[in-house]
Amino acid sequence: MNTWEVPGYTGSLELGEGASGRVIQAVHEETGVPVAVKYLSESLRTRPGFVHDFRAEARLLGGLESPYVAGLYEYVESPDGAAIVMELVDGVSLRALLRREGPLDPEAALVVLKGSLLGLADAHRIGVVHRDYKPENVLVTPDGCSKLVDFGIAVDAGTSSGVAGTPSYMAPEQWTGAPASPTADVYAATATFFECLTGHKPYLGDNLAELALQHVDAPVPAEDAPEPVRDLVRRGLAKNPEERPARAEDLVAELETAAGTAYGPDWEERGRGRLAALVALLPLLLPSSREVPRSTTDTARTVLHRPPGLGRARSWLPGRPGLLVSVGAALLGVLLTLQIPFDPGTAAQQTAQALATTRAQPGQVPAAPPSPTASSPSPSATETESAGSSPSPTGSSPSGPAATGSDEPPASDAPSGDPETTAPGGPATAATPTTSTPAPPAAPAVKDVVVSEFRQTGPTSATATVGITTDGTGPVSITVSWFTGRTAGPLGTPDGPSQTFERSGATQYTLTVDHTFQNVGCYWAVQATTTPASADGGASQQLLTRRCDLR
Repeated sequence: MNTWEVPGYTGSLELGEGASGRVIQAVHEETGVPVAVKYLSESLRTRPGFVHDFRAEARLLGGLESPYVAGLYEYVESPDGAAIVMELVDGVSLRALLRREGPLDPEAALVVLKGSLLGLADAHRIGVVHRDYKPENVLVTPDGCSKLVDFGIAVDAGTSSGVAGTPSYMAPEQWTGAPASPTADVYAATATFFECLTGHKPYLGDNLAELALQHVDAPVPAEDAPEPVRDLVRRGLAKNPEERPARAEDLVAELETAAGTAYGPDWEERGRGRLAALVALLPLLLPSSREVPRSTTDTARTVLHRPPGLGRARSWLPGRPGLLVSVGAALLGVLLTLQIPFDPGTAAQQTAQALATTRAQPGQVPAAPPSPTASSPSPSATETESAGSSPSPTGSSPSGPAATGSDEPPASDAPSGDPETTAPGGPATAATPTTSTPAPPAAPAVKDVVVSEFRQTGPTSATATVGITTDGTGPVSITVSWFTGRTAGPLGTPDGPSQTFERSGATQYTLTVDHTFQNVGCYWAVQATTTPASADGGASQQLLTRRCDLR
């Protein structure tokens, strides 16, 4: 099983699985918005045709805006996997409803058909044929409404792409591989409606060959349906596509006329209430009843569409200014604890740098924050930062008071006052202190280099987090390089000069580095290397950009 997960989302429960992949309930970590993530099967990820179809499904959903269809949040693709992040519909599948409750009364069945047909109609308006309308792909919400999901095999109208669909709901022309047409969706929707009314499918062949013959030649079983809606069934299941309603919206018009005539003007309200009551009997099947654990991830993400959850559902999270204020407060507390005078002129610089400082070993005094050199979003210059030293405001020798970072004199074991010594038989003379210069710490071995949180932040900009682990506190140089390319895998062509950072005084370092790309490419990559070199030579991550043409 593929263990890759979409960065920025915490998954919990599997909502469904099919031949092309699985759907997982998850939470968008930044906003807390629940989503459904459809992962392409690991066995299909290396087959270009299936990846192309998966991208096409995402592109189709991105262009289809309908309150009756589960919406797209983003499409995510990396060298390790691909996923479609969608609206999580808090509903029960029509299949589960029929399995638990049996046939629906006509008004409820008409409401289910109308809601999902409206989603189908929005697809038909933009020239898309679903090709897989069935009870599993219709969700009924707690308020009795319905939505259409899973456009996994949808294509543009008129496309000749072979035999495809679910056999029990396939129109006669689908069995012959005829070009995709909205009338085939009308047939499948009517077959589903028939099953809602009767509790069984229109045709029950024992094998595919028999089932195909029944769909092509057998009489339409309209007599099994209630009399007021038999004409709808006959029209929708007509063998000749030209005898069916041409599009979903035409079937909706016929449905409303038949329902209003047979059941009165309040049929829809009563049907929706009945559906809501049925869904209420199955509360444990609703996604909202399932708890989703919250956690973080350290893998790179690739975003091709808008992020989810903007608006009323968005939970409050501290932004970068709030985070800096919090870090500044913590830094002030450390200064007061160590009785180091607070200098407002340097506090803001130290706060800004705190996002890229290191963590000391337990019991070790943390090194002073390095000189604040902000990461430039432009690759026009190489940046070097030195950890373990603080700027001297007077430029005096490190042996003087200025090197301590405060106005206090260096610590000494001698009593206060002017120290003196008396030579035997001679006058008192000033003592000459004897000092020894400690040897600089040896360069450590780099144990691990990790690139995480690599993501696109704008049309030409990205950010990445680099983590370094060493076995000593000696100096280490970290070089971050950027690349662009047309294909997944190779790093590609260098994009601008590298950025170099110097660190010392700890065994773990974390840097957040930004970059503005100069070259156009489907794939961006970032690579981190160190001096001394790590055993594995460094780390890299690659992402597929929003600017890439996926066709």
